[in-house]
Amino acid sequence: MSLDEKKLLEDIIQCIASIDEHLNGKRILNRYLSNKTTRRAVERELTIIGEAVNKLLKLNPGISISYARQIVDLRNKVIHSYDNVDDVVIWNIIMNHLPQLDTEARLLLAEN
Repeated sequence: MSLDEKKLLEDIIQCIASIDEHLNGKRILNRYLSNKTTRRAVERELTIIGEAVNKLLKLNPGISISYARQIVDLRNKVIHSYDNVDDVVIWNIIMNHLPQLDTEARLLLAEN
């Protein structure tokens, strides 16, 4: 694995940790929905994750990241269709997909 790939995986892990910080370690949907600043900060972290995954796919098209294409698509939606971002969909990603992505990124780094 190249240094660039390792850096991108580290960026993904850091962004996931930052999302947890933005949520103050508490995953409470109503608190998330009621705080525009938190929502925007989480969306920004998700765009960075999407950009990192996109770059990883260009460097290594065979990299094993579940839902890689959907992650990139989410990045594009948040950036280009920001007015159509569904906060409940973002919350679902936070709760159900980020833990898996974090695990996969850490395993990829540990293997190399």
